[in-house]
Amino acid sequence: MSKVILSVSRLVKKYPEVLAVNGLSFDVYEGECFGLLGPNGAGKSTTIEILENVINADSGEVLYQGLPRDKNFAQQIGIQFQNTALQDFLTVSDTLRLFRSLYDNPVPLSQLIESCALEGLLHRDNRKLSGGQRQRLLLALALINDPKVLFLDEPTTGLDPQARRNFWQLIERQKSHGKTIILTTHYMDEAEVLCDRIAIVDRGKIIALGAPSQLLRQHLPGMIVRLPKTAIGDPEFLNFKINFTQFFIEIITENVEAVVAQLLAHKIPINDLTIKAPTLEDLFIKLTGHALRE
Repeated sequence: MSKVILSVSRLVKKYPEVLAVNGLSFDVYEGECFGLLGPNGAGKSTTIEILENVINADSGEVLYQGLPRDKNFAQQIGIQFQNTALQDFLTVSDTLRLFRSLYDNPVPLSQLIESCALEGLLHRDNRKLSGGQRQRLLLALALINDPKVLFLDEPTTGLDPQARRNFWQLIERQKSHGKTIILTTHYMDEAEVLCDRIAIVDRGKIIALGAPSQLLRQHLPGMIVRLPKTAIGDPEFLNFKINFTQFFIEIITENVEAVVAQLLAHKIPINDLTIKAPTLEDLFIKLTGHALRE
């Protein structure tokens, strides 16, 4: 088992009209990608800002390598915020050199360029970067001080599918170099690809914690058989647990053959039937009663 690099105990953060973080406790291990997942308002962004030492908790404790965080903590972490303003009229190269000048021992410029795939963008004005290119530059800025812990707060929001996948490859590269990564995201597929463990947060509390595959086995064993609601008049004859969505009936079962046989026995058309393995999105809906993105 890897060492605990961040230990979070009983965090609480209140605002005048909302309890944003309600007693969160978890550990983050060296070299893992730990995901904080939840819908808007769940408390994940507030939690990550507390971990980054950007804001203070009302109560609770965060330990870094077993000790309270001190003034040197900021030199040990890198942060890619949800929204970061870049200086207009500067090129990518200018921006990298400017930010490197703020640190005593920055990562070599060539290493940043290579690790974040910026080779063809060095002379481009920041204003002319695409969404994916901008995120690659922001990742490079977060890595300038060679941090032990990298915080990524919804880094792929708004990117097209190809740009998201390209960004995932950059994150996988940082994982292979031993970086500890704490990620918040709205995308369950992103969490499944990148995260070794996840915490699903809802209304300020952790409702599930563990490896994605472990949580799926625990909460959603088997397969999901899906049919349009219009295909089944009265589903009460089915001897299986049924979930109702807006347009579909979903049956979670470890015996797909038995489900199909029962449908056929009751002359239910199966032309539009689909069978799939449960995903983290399905898990989130089961645990919270609503989709991750609404």
